[in-house]
Amino acid sequence: MPKTDELLLSEFQYKLPDERIARYPLPQRDASKLLIYQNGVIRHEQFRNLPDFLPSASFLVFNNTKVIPARLHFTRSTGAVIELFLLNPFPNDLPISQAMEGTGSSIWQGMIGNRKRWKPGEEVQAVVPMGRGEVLLSATWYDYDKSVVQLSWEPADLTFAQLIQYAGEIPLPPYLKRDATDADKESYQTIYSTQEGAVAAPTAGLHFTPAIFDALDRHGITYDYLTLHVGAGTFQPIKANDVRQHEMHTEQVVYTKTNLQNLLNNLDRLIAVGTTSMRALESLYWIGVKLVYKETNPFYLDQQYAYQCPLNRQPTAGESITAVLDYLLATEKESVAVRTGIYITPGYQFKLCKGIITNFHQPGSTLILLIAALLGDDWKRIYAEALDHDYRFLSYGDSSLLLS
Repeated sequence: MPKTDELLLSEFQYKLPDERIARYPLPQRDASKLLIYQNGVIRHEQFRNLPDFLPSASFLVFNNTKVIPARLHFTRSTGAVIELFLLNPFPNDLPISQAMEGTGSSIWQGMIGNRKRWKPGEEVQAVVPMGRGEVLLSATWYDYDKSVVQLSWEPADLTFAQLIQYAGEIPLPPYLKRDATDADKESYQTIYSTQEGAVAAPTAGLHFTPAIFDALDRHGITYDYLTLHVGAGTFQPIKANDVRQHEMHTEQVVYTKTNLQNLLNNLDRLIAVGTTSMRALESLYWIGVKLVYKETNPFYLDQQYAYQCPLNRQPTAGESITAVLDYLLATEKESVAVRTGIYITPGYQFKLCKGIITNFHQPGSTLILLIAALLGDDWKRIYAEALDHDYRFLSYGDSSLLLS
């Protein structure tokens, strides 16, 4: 991790009054406020005017993951309710898209509510209404110690994606402290979400509307979509006093050949839409480094690699992305799925991103560390300014454009 004496968690805290947490979205997605930070200057605008303030010829990178109804409820023979919160298909290198297309059965790792009451070897069930009929969904332990569950269902010709639309509930961030409503099924998705597999939304994208995309086109702002399936680990609090000791979660990212070609053509103009897009872009650089040097397990990136790779082993951004593209061309693949545990903290040197569009994040979170890595201590001034100007915070809150 960064070679400094300490990175104290206390340095990345701020006081967030409960009433500043946006528990519901605004009626209009693009009606939120927009804080703009550039060259040390802060200004306040409206999100609907975002295209007016983007640097000319910017290339935006969106995350098109789609939130799945990841909360499933089962009943024991005793009447006790067991909750399964889906995290990732098992094994975790299985492409999520493949798991979503499976029929009849599926194996998932999850968080288990009421776990102590669900005994090894015991089957729990749920009967779910489905149009004119019903689905019988069963769950048994596949690996008790690793919280891996075997799911099976009838009718077996339903895909897993179809099944959870009937059986599951949309998971909202725990800090909203409320149950999901029918309205959240739409409002907690970006309008461009197409790739099912996330258990949390890439919330920076919630502000975008067709009108915003039309305005981007008029301004000559180009963009592309990659896929990072956001995991529940994004909400995991940092508990270590030295934030470098935090164990970072991993998430699956999918890069397509088109992604790589577009990025190569726009290397000096990349702006990430959200922290997940930024994680995906920066991870791509290091995956390319591993391919350049023919390292083992090149499609897994741990949280320390970026800090341990010597400067003389760091190719240019173009060389790194080209290495990934060459891999796809050589293997005749259209895309590659990787797992990233990249941990962006102060001291990290950004390789691809020139800025970010993002909401305002929880105190002491890994997302605050990412913003501090991009902007230094100015993040504190930005957040103080947002609080002073009545900005709404967190997933359903207001937005910012932060340019390094």
